[in-house]
Amino acid sequence: MSKSDEAARREQRLAAKLRENLLRRKQQARGRAADAGPPAEPELSPDIVTPDALKPAADSDS
Repeated sequence: MSKSDEAARREQRLAAKLRENLLRRKQQARGRAADAGPPAEPELSPDIVTPDALKPAADSDS
């Protein structure tokens, strides 16, 4: 075999490995996305101060 034939075979092997790797990584990403599901809304604990809690209460005398 000539060096150019060896180089071409090596390029083909590398290209095939890259395609396999890309497909595997896409499958992994899809699996992680499916496992995660929709993002959950955070629950507010009583210790958390919201901006509404900082507003002064309106006077009911008026």
